[in-house]
Formats: sequence, C-alpha cells, structure tokens
Amino acid sequence: MKVGLFIPCYIDQFYPQVGISTLELLEKLGCEVEYPTGQACCGQPMANTGCEEDAVAAYHHFVELFQTYEYIVAPSGSCVYHVRKHYDIIGQTEEVRKVRKNTLDLSEFLLDILKIKSLDSRFPHKVGLHQSCHGLRGLRLGTGSERVLESSSKLDTLLRMVDGLELVELTRADECCGFGGTFAINEPAISAKMGKDRIADHESKGVEVITAGDMSCLMHLEGILRRQNKGMKVKHIAEILNGTQL
Repeated sequence: MKVGLFIPCYIDQFYPQVGISTLELLEKLGCEVEYPTGQACCGQPMANTGCEEDAVAAYHHFVELFQTYEYIVAPSGSCVYHVRKHYDIIGQTEEVRKVRKNTLDLSEFLLDILKIKSLDSRFPHKVGLHQSCHGLRGLRLGTGSERVLESSSKLDTLLRMVDGLELVELTRADECCGFGGTFAINEPAISAKMGKDRIADHESKGVEVITAGDMSCLMHLEGILRRQNKGMKVKHIAEILNGTQL
C-alpha cells in the first residue's frame, strides 16, 4: 500500500522526531511511504484568522501534490480535519474529493485501514492522554463526554497495545488544553490558564508523560511545563507507538 506522508509545519520545524517516528512506524507495518518534498502548509492558520480566501492556493497545492496516493496520512488530527472539512470552498473535482476522503489521521489509518490488533513496542511509563479537540470532536476519534454514547477512543485503543505502558484515568479526560491555534495568541491569559488546569489534572494522577495526537497541543503544554519547572514530559503518540523511549 502506497501512502503519502503529510507532516504539518510545526512538526517539520520544531518536532521533526515526530515525523520520523510516523514514517518508521508506517514502514514497520508494511506500508510503502513517500514524503513529497514539495509539501507546504495545509492552509489552516490563514483560515483560522479569517483569511481563508488567501489559503486557496495552499489548498490547490496540497491536492495537486497528494492526489496520486491511495491514502494521505498525517500525525495531526487538526490538519487532517482541515483538509477534510475546509477544502469544500474550492471546486469539488474528482481529485479534490479523493484527497479529502483519503486524508487520514495516523490513528484512523492504523485502526480503520490497516486494522492492526497489536504493536511491537514498549514504553514502561505512566501516561496521560490528552484528546485534542479537532481529533476528538471534529474527526470523531473518540466520544466526547457531552455525547451520551459508550465511551471510546482510537488513541486509547492504540496506547493499550503498548507493552509496559500504564494509561491513567484523568478527572476531565476530554477538556481543551487552551491552545486553539490563534486563540493562544488572541487570548493568552485564558489559554495559559486552561493549559495549567490540564497539567494539574495529569500531575494529580502521577503522570510521567503526556501524549496526544496533535503536537500543537503538546507544544502548548510543554511550554507551560518548562515555565513551571516540572519534570513531566510530552511525547506524540507516534513516538510511543514506535517504541521511542524518554
């Protein structure tokens, strides 16, 4: 199976190890992975600031670059959600529809397409799962607490396949971390307070490592952890599933 790997801007620039872990994990699971070097931003930042018309060129570029792949996989529910839900403002050609449909978050791809049942990875640490808003409520990677449904989470399912990992139960398991892209810029005090609340929940449960499917949320939480001089670490779920150690 040939897969096009899309790596979001902030991972490319600040957390390249997440992109490498995603690549290694997919290859271990038998995928033929290509990383188109001409890839750029999916256009989400411009759209989030009310300038979506200015993002149209980025939308078309993304489609042109990835249209030949059977699936496009990204370690970011946020960017995947943007491609699937916001590319509706451009002409819905066969290529656009195909790219929108087949752009998947890593967890979706592993469970829904590859249908994996086990992983050869070990991470002997106490882990807290942060379920990012775009992934949880946008892509439905799990059931939010506001929905009267049986609780489920694709990220939770994957983490429970990792040997030695202790996944803790948080008091407020699906609360926003406060990042929200440009929200953190426009409302920094509220954003920081929300992040501190999330960290306090993890800390109260003795968490050693906070993980998530979106590095943007983890970047926000990591900045607060550093300013508070706390020993808790953050790791993207791709790193844990790939067996990357602290």
